[in-house]
Amino acid sequence: MFTRVGALGALVAGSGFLIAELGRPERFLNMLRVFKTTSPMSMGSWILATHGGLTSLAAGSAVTGLFPGAGRAAAIASGVTGPMMATYTAVLVSDTAVPAWHEARRELPFMFAGSALAGAGALGMLASLADPAKAGPARRMAVVGAAMETVAGTVMEHRLGRLADPYRQDAMSRAARLLIASGGALTVLAAVASTKVGRRARVPAAVLTTAAVAALTAGSVCTRFGVLRAGRASAEDPSYTIVSQRERVNARGRRTEEVETPPGH
Repeated sequence: MFTRVGALGALVAGSGFLIAELGRPERFLNMLRVFKTTSPMSMGSWILATHGGLTSLAAGSAVTGLFPGAGRAAAIASGVTGPMMATYTAVLVSDTAVPAWHEARRELPFMFAGSALAGAGALGMLASLADPAKAGPARRMAVVGAAMETVAGTVMEHRLGRLADPYRQDAMSRAARLLIASGGALTVLAAVASTKVGRRARVPAAVLTTAAVAALTAGSVCTRFGVLRAGRASAEDPSYTIVSQRERVNARGRRTEEVETPPGH
């Protein structure tokens, strides 16, 4: 029940941030008037509405005890829409002219997926805090998510070169990297501590788990705000737009020369 209610709470908070970013709540409702597969905004709105309905049904059934079969089915179905929910924002921002978002389109979905896995693992660990023996799957999810986000972010910064400066220089992005890496390491330490037998070993495991949950949750939040702030910073600096445009023009020019130049010349 705890994880279902927690998932619903996260969804409500995320929906609030989305509506606030749109400026007017009716804009979200207007997106549901059409179903356009070529529009990331349209698909994202429908994913949010579908996942929200499934999560609400699963949480409501868990809290009230009513319609348990429908609640379990909704929870299983939300496992299908969950990955879409976690990554559609990355697709949405990448489908723009904002340099730091558009050029990072290859790695952002993996960063967001890893961040979501780490946050979900943190929620699962928190739910299993009273019984650490049951936290194994949640710990594995958290570690995999932290590793995925860290690797994707490192690859992105290496590939983008100077265009990655808004990510490197942003305080939220730096905090996200530190928190996610720390949370993953604390999760591993908590797993090791929980295997020790004896009452004295339980306190360190609980403390480590609590610290890991806090770090992973805060890191996941900082990742989202860090990407948002980095994109805005790159859009406000004309040099990022000009440099990326010149690089694309030069790349097209080199490809054209390779095609037009006969072999052996």
